Amino acid sequence: MSAAIAPLEKSAIRLAMATTADAADRHILVVDDDDRIRDLLKEYLARSGFRVAAAPDAATARRFLETLDFDLLVLDVMMPGEDGLSLTRWLRARAGAAGRTPVLILTARGLPDDRIEGLKLGADDYLAKPFEPQELLLRIEAILRRSVAPAGRPLSLGHCAFDPGRGELFRGESAVRLTEAETQLLRQLARAHGAAVDRLELARETADPSGRAVDIQVTRLRRKIEADPKNPRYLQTVRGVGYRLAPD
Repeated sequence: MSAAIAPLEKSAIRLAMATTADAADRHILVVDDDDRIRDLLKEYLARSGFRVAAAPDAATARRFLETLDFDLLVLDVMMPGEDGLSLTRWLRARAGAAGRTPVLILTARGLPDDRIEGLKLGADDYLAKPFEPQELLLRIEAILRRSVAPAGRPLSLGHCAFDPGRGELFRGESAVRLTEAETQLLRQLARAHGAAVDRLELARETADPSGRAVDIQVTRLRRKIEADPKNPRYLQTVRGVGYRLAPD
């Protein structure tokens, strides 16, 4: 048994079996150069009811992503050749829904720079090795729940418009690429109808409960929405509280 994944105990097996119905039709791509970890993850997620494909490197993953649609990627950062961060950057540069595919990155414990860089590139969550398989499953389920689109009317944000229901941001007639994490943050703020949302409340839906991931996403979103990101009009900071979305 690989040291990167804790043993699959009976409780993990029961949890996997209980999740099967909810996971139906969800397609996950596991990318890891360690054969044993990759096979264990594929077996565990398949037992949980997911459809699972596996790739040993970034090149193989690219071929999968160019021909198939996935609901989520589980992606190791440290791989020979092209690493997971580079693959995340390539994915986020793709147009349409494919470029918004949620990503959960696997990092080595004690390497916070990889986690921070992954979040900056648009990863939705991270998990440090070694990890419990139950935690991986719960994090995957949380990401997939957040990816369900709620209803809502488009919001006017100056030259931009955000449609909460479709999770799409437009600048004039041109679509602006959003990561899944950025989409969910905008949706959370939109649901508050102009009220401030506590930073730590927003952080509960991210990879970092301290709020660091929220700050990174807000910075990225301001560059996409605001005419002057340093003096934001629409995505505002509320001192001592968090952030608010102030549409026209």
